[in-house]
Amino acid sequence: MNIAIYAFDDITMFHLAAPLMVFGELARLDLASDWETRLWSDSAGSIRTVEGYPIGEISGPDTVDWADIVIIPSWPQTLAPVSDSLTTMLRDAHTRGATIAGLCLGAFAVTESGLLDGRAAVTHWEMMPELAERHPGTEVDSSVLYIDHGDVLTSAGTASSIDACLHLVRKHLGSAIATRIARSLVVAPHREGGQAQYIERPLHRPTGDTAITDTMDWAQAHLHEPLGVERLAEHAKMSRRSFVRHFQQATATTPAQWVLDRRLQESRVLLETTDWGIDAIASACGFGSTVTFRQNFVSTFGTTPTAYRQRFAD
Repeated sequence: MNIAIYAFDDITMFHLAAPLMVFGELARLDLASDWETRLWSDSAGSIRTVEGYPIGEISGPDTVDWADIVIIPSWPQTLAPVSDSLTTMLRDAHTRGATIAGLCLGAFAVTESGLLDGRAAVTHWEMMPELAERHPGTEVDSSVLYIDHGDVLTSAGTASSIDACLHLVRKHLGSAIATRIARSLVVAPHREGGQAQYIERPLHRPTGDTAITDTMDWAQAHLHEPLGVERLAEHAKMSRRSFVRHFQQATATTPAQWVLDRRLQESRVLLETTDWGIDAIASACGFGSTVTFRQNFVSTFGTTPTAYRQRFAD
């Protein structure tokens, strides 16, 4: 995994250190030798942090072409306009499949690129009204530490950058490695409380088929109800055959598999952020029985719901 972290003059050392610390720990603990992190800027050379320290050997913009994950770890406090070149780089990287992450005020740069139009974003709580005013087409969510749409991620205030980076590690390498890194850094693997949750939107949200996207959004809000193909097709006002064909073209998966994935992801959120019993979670996520819920959870994540909850309660 190649990770490119954007550096600029007057960035704080903490904003740079947060992703470098989390991803660097993978190498220090010998957990993922194929993960590499590089700093880059608008031009190769050096930058000076807001604290006055120079940082040299910064790569140039071509580093973005190398990256699987492009991180904007912050943005100037003045909320300066995003350059056309940076916007183009983010869009091009996203188009070729790279994950784009805007941490803290970095969410402004990512939102400015247009990658969050019609979607939710989070940033530092003090700047949320400004983000909402600048980008009325983006839903600003004040209740979460970070939001992961699968292809684009944003996080809240400074410390939430660590939470978001640990989430990326867990997403790609599993909970055990993310938890080990968190323990090494003496931070919580997943913070509890009202904001200690994350939102995972559909991994692929099509932009060209309104009937499909509307049905996906509707289904996400009705996971606790029966969601057979016939009901989904009825909501989309299509025949069963036509709906399945359009859905697969738009998402590269079947309606049944997508619904199962959404239910399992929702169950993870509830396991991490509530004290609900397993039976209640199974019902809230639309599983026919607790047994069915456990079987699907173990098959997908390699652990039981109870063990998963215990791991993140440490």
